[in-house]
Amino acid sequence: MWVQGAVLCEPLKQLYLSNPLSSNGTRFLTNHYQKRRSSVVVMSMTTEGAAVPIMVNGCNGKMGSSVILAANSAGLQILPKSFGPEKEAGNTVEVFGNEIKIHGPSERESVLASLYDDYPNMIVVDYTVPDLVNDNADLYCRVGVPFVMGTTGGDRDILYKTVDASKVYAVISPQMGKQVVAFLAAMEIMAGQFPDAFAGYSLHVKESHQAGKLDTSGTAKAVISCFKKLGVSFDDEIEMIRDPKDQVELVGVPEEHLSGHAFHLYYLSSPDKTVSFEFQHNVCGRSIYAEGTVDAVLFLAKKIQSRADKRIYNMIDVLREGNMR
Repeated sequence: MWVQGAVLCEPLKQLYLSNPLSSNGTRFLTNHYQKRRSSVVVMSMTTEGAAVPIMVNGCNGKMGSSVILAANSAGLQILPKSFGPEKEAGNTVEVFGNEIKIHGPSERESVLASLYDDYPNMIVVDYTVPDLVNDNADLYCRVGVPFVMGTTGGDRDILYKTVDASKVYAVISPQMGKQVVAFLAAMEIMAGQFPDAFAGYSLHVKESHQAGKLDTSGTAKAVISCFKKLGVSFDDEIEMIRDPKDQVELVGVPEEHLSGHAFHLYYLSSPDKTVSFEFQHNVCGRSIYAEGTVDAVLFLAKKIQSRADKRIYNMIDVLREGNMR
């Protein structure tokens, strides 16, 4: 089976993310936040959602800048503020034609509250760093602003509990690639309906990501968990390829995408080696994740507008809606 593309998923809750493209380019009291939290803003937007304003935190990073490029194409409004590290605070950066001022940790709450007052139908997109997942989510929930969390890591149990308690609308998925999410969902279905269908088969897994990615692919781990339910024997050794020379010569990664790619190969063989299966999904660049993120924003805006009872969503929910661009 060949899958060219990627999908970030959440029926498995803990997926990962690999990411093309480089960018060149307030004040409210706590009781006010709580008032906002308990109310739902009816959004004025076109049927295409083009008027939705978004604040992209991590705008100067590779994923953040990719989201801004995709959002520009979709006609979303890029708000001129973003969170960043203290060393970047006060800087103004240009990201694909959008001038954005970076605000450091000490300013976050007042800046977000003021921005939410000015743009009550805004949605935050978070592509920051794993260490900030819980702190950022806590802030969004405290102020009452809806958000799309594409950042991986953090304590996911606490993350979900925080959002659930706040009643804030959110899409949370460390895998934003729609096609990859669909592939993972199909694997889950197959594993559930045909347990032990591959009993006795052995599995070898290779994954290649940009050299800066030090941990093992969460997407690979999710697929492996499905194969195990199908009865496959696996020794938990994933071959991680991070050397650029090997990535080009052995894996076939185009040189222009060495800095941003996600290649996965799953090879299964029968006990007597007479039957084999290969599953492969390769992603070059980050546009697939950025496009999925924009779809998640538009999806969430519609849920807010319709005052949906459910508040926490994942990319499977976005796929099921069936009206992606």
